[in-house]
Amino acid sequence: MTTAPHFTVADSAADPEAEIWFAEPAGFTAVPLDALLPAPDSPEADGLRDALGPFLRAAPDESVRRRFVETFGQGQRLLGALREEGTVHCSIGLHRDDVGGDAVRDAAPLLSFFTVSWRATAVAPRAVTAARAVSGPDAGTLVEYAELPCGPVTFSETVRVPADVEGVPRVALAQFRAHLPHPDCKRLVVLALSTAAVGHREQYRAVLRRIAALVSFEDPLRLRSATG
Repeated sequence: MTTAPHFTVADSAADPEAEIWFAEPAGFTAVPLDALLPAPDSPEADGLRDALGPFLRAAPDESVRRRFVETFGQGQRLLGALREEGTVHCSIGLHRDDVGGDAVRDAAPLLSFFTVSWRATAVAPRAVTAARAVSGPDAGTLVEYAELPCGPVTFSETVRVPADVEGVPRVALAQFRAHLPHPDCKRLVVLALSTAAVGHREQYRAVLRRIAALVSFEDPLRLRSATG
């Protein structure tokens, strides 16, 4: 028996300033960029300090408390850098490894990181912009062009190993990208899904393509109510 897909609509879907709508599969948890990067001396900053208070008070000693603050600060700097590059959404994926007979029992959970970022582009037809996005030296491999409900899209992927830097584990990282030009022909949105589970490239590739297939540059809730 085939069951209808189930969707949970986030509050952000009703944001009057929203410019893109998409759906994430189960297992992804959004990282609240605005809450974690409040403006200094703002009510939001006070709220963040209040939220962190119980964690700091629960620390067994000052050294643990200091490490927590340092780690949290590093996370904020990372998110701040993403925001400066045009990232408007990010989420962490946590899934069980269900590929293989003993995978669920023996394997560690699979982690991934998903981002949605805007990029300004030269004015051009959308298909041209999509092709340009994967034409440079860093385009990666398995480049593909597709026509989806939201318009032309190009997909690419890369596998990189970090440079040999002290304190940075040399773990291969697979990154999958979808480049979706906006209908105004002046910008595009980049969906990026990254994971160290390189052996599951096929599965993560399918996840990103499913997300891209559901992208809309028009409010799907408003369109549905108008035609319903």
